[in-house]
Amino acid sequence: MTVMPDKPWVMRTYAGHSSAAESNALYRKNLAKGQTGLSVAFDLPTQTGYDPDHELSRGEVGKVGVPIPHVGAMRRLFQDIPLEEMNTSMTINATAMWLLAMYQVAAEEQGAAPASLAGTTQNDIIKEYLSRGTYVFPPEASLRLTTDMIAYTVNNIPKWNPLNICSYHLQEAGATPVQELAFAMCTAIAVLDAVKDSGQVAEADFEKVVGRISFFVNAGVRFVEEMCKMRAFGELWEETTRERYGVTDPKMRRFRYGVQVNSLGLTEAQPENNVQRIVLEMLGVTLSKKARARAVQLPAWNEALGLPRPWDQQWSLRLQQVLAFESDLLEYEDIFDGSHVIEAKVAELIEGAKAEIDRVQAMGGAIAAVESGYMKQALVSSHAERRAKIEAGDLKVVGVNSYTETEQSPLTADLDGAIMVADPQAEANAIADVRQWRSEQDRAAVEAALERVAAEAKTSTNLMEATLAAVRAGATVGEWAHTLRGVFGEYRAPTGVSGVVGVTEAGAELTAVREKVAKTGEDLGGRLRFLVGKPGLDGHSNGAEQVAVRARDAGFEVIYQGIRLTPSQIVSAAVAEDVDVVGLSILSGSHMELVPEVQRLMLEAGMDNVPVIVGGIIPDSDGRKLEESGIAAVFTPKDFGITDIMDRVVDEIRKANKLD
Repeated sequence: MTVMPDKPWVMRTYAGHSSAAESNALYRKNLAKGQTGLSVAFDLPTQTGYDPDHELSRGEVGKVGVPIPHVGAMRRLFQDIPLEEMNTSMTINATAMWLLAMYQVAAEEQGAAPASLAGTTQNDIIKEYLSRGTYVFPPEASLRLTTDMIAYTVNNIPKWNPLNICSYHLQEAGATPVQELAFAMCTAIAVLDAVKDSGQVAEADFEKVVGRISFFVNAGVRFVEEMCKMRAFGELWEETTRERYGVTDPKMRRFRYGVQVNSLGLTEAQPENNVQRIVLEMLGVTLSKKARARAVQLPAWNEALGLPRPWDQQWSLRLQQVLAFESDLLEYEDIFDGSHVIEAKVAELIEGAKAEIDRVQAMGGAIAAVESGYMKQALVSSHAERRAKIEAGDLKVVGVNSYTETEQSPLTADLDGAIMVADPQAEANAIADVRQWRSEQDRAAVEAALERVAAEAKTSTNLMEATLAAVRAGATVGEWAHTLRGVFGEYRAPTGVSGVVGVTEAGAELTAVREKVAKTGEDLGGRLRFLVGKPGLDGHSNGAEQVAVRARDAGFEVIYQGIRLTPSQIVSAAVAEDVDVVGLSILSGSHMELVPEVQRLMLEAGMDNVPVIVGGIIPDSDGRKLEESGIAAVFTPKDFGITDIMDRVVDEIRKANKLD
């Protein structure tokens, strides 16, 4: 009997850098290699509503994605790519409405009707307050934008997924499988309740809203547990949509998800091991037919080193293709049905998730749990616990805290050549482009369109039509976001650091560091003060939070004001708090622009005896340059021992103050 295999999942790579034109060339190459969907990475200014020439955009333009500040750039991004035939995923949240509006207008200019468009906007703003940090507006205002987008797409772009509830970044921020399940479901409940309460969707059409909600999840290396998590997700979603929302159509209750496997677990040490990690993580979301991802994108083996090259992304695409087309995986029904081991683990995860969901709902739901800091603190605490297990050797990471002996890898013999360097001219080019775009605007039309956005933001009118009008008039992402900031205000989310204990029982190593911190404080006439700073737009605060928690455990007084600060704000805080050391955390690649600026301002402020240390994904050559310029220490993901880092920090304080 001939077996008809299932169709494989949509295969994507997450890509975008430097400029719309360069990213367009990369997309067309990837599609030619067999990629079946696009996944667009936008740079941080685009994600947080700033034009390339804004002060906060410095060093961030084109680094972790492509700058798309106006519809002209969107046209170039998708030139010669027919959007009515494409399935496009856009990782965009706070400015999702703006990017979808530009995508629609670019498609219309190609001759495509909105109803023909298929794809996804991530648009999960709640997790931005908890993990990734690209929020702009307060939670209620952000939820309103999400609600408006969902209502608009259900009525006008019916094949579009307007919300991709994203537990991926929750796991990166430290979530256990139970927390990932629970917090994602709480987000779904908050959004669906808001859409229902808005009255923008007819009761008869509400099933369509539920049917267009998708999820974007993480898959770690514990692939059996991760597969059970996905089966648990499906059961929880089925129950929630049926019982809470009365959805009767089984197709509308289907749990639909895409996945990016875990970048958190990728290591800088022996990075070749990341290939097998990625394969195992992919198996967790493909082996079980009932819980199989609808779309998969894999990181590259060298993401802990820097920006992957096209070849590295091709390697990850080929991993998917070998599994889908060479193995017999797609020829069978679910191979785990009837397994008492799997059923027991799924039941355990569901029980734990339901208890956590009830806890959050009792607080008033996801928005209330964000504003109170409950969910953020829970993630920081879980992450601290995980880090402590790695440092203690209880959680083994091959090549990092075990089996560290290694042959020289030909993959990393030339570290600078093992990653791609973003075009150093990208920022200057983007600034010139946006300024030229503004100079050619019909200012009267732009201002009228933005006035409409502001006026309708003060009402309950759906903001999508006003946003489309602003796109067509030629406004920029910075102008649109600035207009809404004027109505909604801005927001600084709780850091989650307060009250978290990283190490409950100090071993000999931490005790020794505590004694050194106390002795150095006595020598300098007071308790040592450690400023942890996040300059620029990088919102990945996990590392900064863990450093802050461990520094407090080590006896420092810690000043941590959260994400998205200018160098001048960081230095002002350092002066006002009279700190003894400044630690900067940067993962977006903007270290060579922002760190020297902090250093310069500190020298101008007379803080030449205050050492500056830096942590992040920093290539070796850049690290050497920073240290040669006077930065006291540079730490990268290979420096996994935070207590060791604290010991080095105290040494640098003593050296800077000539105590040795």
